[in-house]
Amino acid sequence: MKRLRSILPILLAAFAIFLVSCGGSVAKAPPVYTPEKIAEIQRYMTPVYKARERMPELADYIEAEDWLNVSSFIHGPLGGLSSPMGYINRSVVLPKDRPALEDAYDSFYEDIERLDAAAQEKTYGFTIAGYKSTLKDLDAYIDLIPTESDIAS
Repeated sequence: MKRLRSILPILLAAFAIFLVSCGGSVAKAPPVYTPEKIAEIQRYMTPVYKARERMPELADYIEAEDWLNVSSFIHGPLGGLSSPMGYINRSVVLPKDRPALEDAYDSFYEDIERLDAAAQEKTYGFTIAGYKSTLKDLDAYIDLIPTESDIAS
């Protein structure tokens, strides 16, 4: 009987370890966009959409070779997009969407730098090419932004 009492705790411990190891963790559902998250994204995208709507204005300045207004536009409406776009990339979108948005953001700002350099040199050809590239990358960024269609049902 003494021998049985010394084996019993060992068997109970082994059984408890077996039960714990077979339990496994509960699978979590992957994160999804909620209507509230989409509303927050859209709120931060407002200046981006406004700047996109004004891009033809920049093209007009370039066409007129109005370099002062070109520079003002680059450093004003386009330069002001860094904060909302950066916040969206870092804090608002789901982690799975961040790399693509960050790549589009980086391309957009590289194009703005090229556009600004071309405008400072007052070279029409490079400036219009920079404008087209900047516009393309801004549209690519906007296309990557989650919308109501991305809300999980």
